[in-house]
Amino acid sequence: MLSMSLGGTLYLVYCGVAVSVLLAFDSEVLDPYMDEPFHVPQALAYCRGEWSTWDPKLTTPPGLYILSVLLHRIFGFACSLWTLRATVTFTLTILPLLLTQLLAFHQRRPSFLCPTVEAVVLSTFPLAWFYGFLYYTDVSSLVSVLATILFSTRGQHGRAAVFGVISCFFRQTNIIWVLYAFCVSHLPCLHSNRGKEPLYDPPAFAARPGDLVRSIFSLFNKLSELLPPFVPYMLVLAGFGGFVFWNGGVVLGDKANHVPVMHVPQLYYFIAFATILGWPAVVLAQDGPRRLMLAVTTRMFGSTRRVIVTTFLAAMMAISVNLFTIHHPFLLSDNRHYTFYVWRRVFMRHPIMPYLFIPGYQACAWAWWLRVARNRSLLQTLVLPLAIVPTLLPTPLLEPRYFLIPYILMRAQVADVGRSALVVEGLWYAAVNVVTTYVFLYKERPGVGRFMW
Repeated sequence: MLSMSLGGTLYLVYCGVAVSVLLAFDSEVLDPYMDEPFHVPQALAYCRGEWSTWDPKLTTPPGLYILSVLLHRIFGFACSLWTLRATVTFTLTILPLLLTQLLAFHQRRPSFLCPTVEAVVLSTFPLAWFYGFLYYTDVSSLVSVLATILFSTRGQHGRAAVFGVISCFFRQTNIIWVLYAFCVSHLPCLHSNRGKEPLYDPPAFAARPGDLVRSIFSLFNKLSELLPPFVPYMLVLAGFGGFVFWNGGVVLGDKANHVPVMHVPQLYYFIAFATILGWPAVVLAQDGPRRLMLAVTTRMFGSTRRVIVTTFLAAMMAISVNLFTIHHPFLLSDNRHYTFYVWRRVFMRHPIMPYLFIPGYQACAWAWWLRVARNRSLLQTLVLPLAIVPTLLPTPLLEPRYFLIPYILMRAQVADVGRSALVVEGLWYAAVNVVTTYVFLYKERPGVGRFMW
């Protein structure tokens, strides 16, 4: 009860601070900024009832603009830059409620309506927090994906499919998370089937490569059980396929700068980014950082076979870095993003620099595996990475916003974050948010602009 009371109090503080930050954004950033000059006019056109108006440079569907119009008509406020940003902030305040339910699902405990402390802390994740005050699609996209997953985990597949469609109206790649929702909700059902042959799915920590093959074949034997509940999701897939056929591709509008490519290093950037921002949940586990380092070292170099595998993977990663690293023109030219400076001052400092991070990428991946795979089966652990790959692999631009949904879903699977780690995580997120928000609002550089993720 004390935890629930504290969580509810923190949630009220969270909402109050969110409104204060929104007011600060409105008072300091008077005009649409960065991508907002594309989104805001389109939303205002819809508010005026000009439904046939469409900016051909927009690359995402009109979900955010439709949401703004709905709130505009329900509450009767005028459409303006502030109220449009308030649409996104409104979805930000919903985030702790949904994360409370998702964390309860992964931690196998009863869920409550009152937000938990962990859910409030995770909702302050810097990317979600920062983009909760600009008219961007990211937070609304995240909320719709979480709603899809939650309805699916409760067996409400029709509603999950509806929210899956809604999520695709915010971002096309959310079709991957619709499939993920079905998989993550049905694997536990296949484990608990009574009177039937159980799914072969050993614990992740004890599994060997041969177990993966056996698990996949066992999964095929369960197709007859999977097909009936999959029908609503199949309809979503069919509708999405029709959209791709009609549109001539996944991307709307400016297709030239958003051509799907094989961007393998994007996966490495994600795991490094997730570790840098999520280190308290990884490092400050109940076993402590020392045991984590020992476990990671054992996984990489604990035997001759492991040394060979680690060396082979490093060689394959080096080849992928050499062949598939992309110097996107947006990344090289837009000095208002932090990634511009990371790329130029770190990755481009010397030709060998991108290769020096390969051991670190492997260590980060093992650290997350050890945290997420604990008390989970092999397939339950692998389903998220298998969804992350097609989400991030085709994206040519190094853009931290693309990492938001994968990170939140991965962090939500860390089931045993202690109180001290949670406190450190909250303080860490708060520190990053204070710095990035302050720099954006009050450190604008003449001739350059405001700095942001």
